[in-house]
Amino acid sequence: MSKVEEILMQLKQASDQPLCAYVYDLDHLHAHVSGVVSQLPERCEMYYAMKANSERPILEELAPLVQGFEVASVGEVKKAREVDRRIPVIFGGPGKTDEELMEAIRSQVELIHVESIHELRRLEYLASQVKAIVPVLLRINLAGPFPEAATLHMAGRPTQFGINERELAVVMAQLALCRYVRLEGFHFHSLSNHLHAPNHIALLRMYVQKAKQWVEEYQLEISRLNVGGGIGVNYQALQEQFDWPVFVSLLRDFMEGEVPENWKLMFECGRYLTASCGYYVTEVLDLKENHGERYAVVRGGTHHFRLPSSWQHNHPFEIMPLDEWKYPFARTTWEGVAVTVVGQLCTPKDVMARQVPVDRIRIGDLIIFQYTGAYSWSISHHDFLSHPHPDHIWLRSATNKWSLTGKVEKEWTY
Repeated sequence: MSKVEEILMQLKQASDQPLCAYVYDLDHLHAHVSGVVSQLPERCEMYYAMKANSERPILEELAPLVQGFEVASVGEVKKAREVDRRIPVIFGGPGKTDEELMEAIRSQVELIHVESIHELRRLEYLASQVKAIVPVLLRINLAGPFPEAATLHMAGRPTQFGINERELAVVMAQLALCRYVRLEGFHFHSLSNHLHAPNHIALLRMYVQKAKQWVEEYQLEISRLNVGGGIGVNYQALQEQFDWPVFVSLLRDFMEGEVPENWKLMFECGRYLTASCGYYVTEVLDLKENHGERYAVVRGGTHHFRLPSSWQHNHPFEIMPLDEWKYPFARTTWEGVAVTVVGQLCTPKDVMARQVPVDRIRIGDLIIFQYTGAYSWSISHHDFLSHPHPDHIWLRSATNKWSLTGKVEKEWTY
């Protein structure tokens, strides 16, 4: 039995209520991120994209391991500073308000990603009010085409992100008038959930070639390229993930042969760093059949775990059998069937996996959704229908303790 399953057994034994919880394995998170960062070649930096999961224990675990945090709101700036007042922070995202830009300036963020010519003008105006020099990267929405399709596209098609590549000359003319905004380089984040290592190198090659072209065309001196995140997670085949060792081997050759010696490449990964440390665990409340489809109704739903509905996929899960049955009547059991896993919400869209074959499932068993450490609880509509929130459990073997959010730490062994 795994340590996660042992903790779940302890929780079930301590309460007669249906179980619903997020479980985060901080040991796994530390080992995974340490391995990722340690393999990066020189002149490459890893920032954590806080939007993936900004829970305090996650940030505390990652702060010593990564170069800094990538944030997209003042709230995330404050979360970063609460964890480490000196950790480097880079601030991006469309639609920044004057208040947010001023707070970023006062907080001395390392870089601001400028998303439009209007944002550039406002930043120059605000910086002039406090006589602060503000280092920036221009986020560029490239025209493409890009190597191999990914799950999400932020560039190469109509989106709200970045500066249209065709408008760069106008932006550069405006930048030449700025006294308080200092250009450090460019920010590219065109694709998300890329799973093919050689094709991701091809994407970086496109970024570097574009930046070299603009440096020559506009006579620029830059030192940084933010090449975004975009490295994905394969939710449909958990054993076939992005090949990081192959990627860094190719990246090392790429850095030596094609990236100018005075440039650094910045990565801002979120999902790839934290997804695999998380589990969403929920108890089967009912098994029912309607119009030829079998449903497992669970405690919780997409108000806790919106990712499957957002991405329209079947999220991977395992069934953990629980033998205890407290009722005086027979327990419903299905064997060798396809099951659709749904939650408690009053909408047919509350689906986390549809018609997935299972060997056996019973009312009262646990369903453990895997790879829920990113874009899961953080993007969900928590208070829809005012159902209770799930517990959040943080596992760390170094202290031989597990902690439940808002409650005292408890001893555990495995």
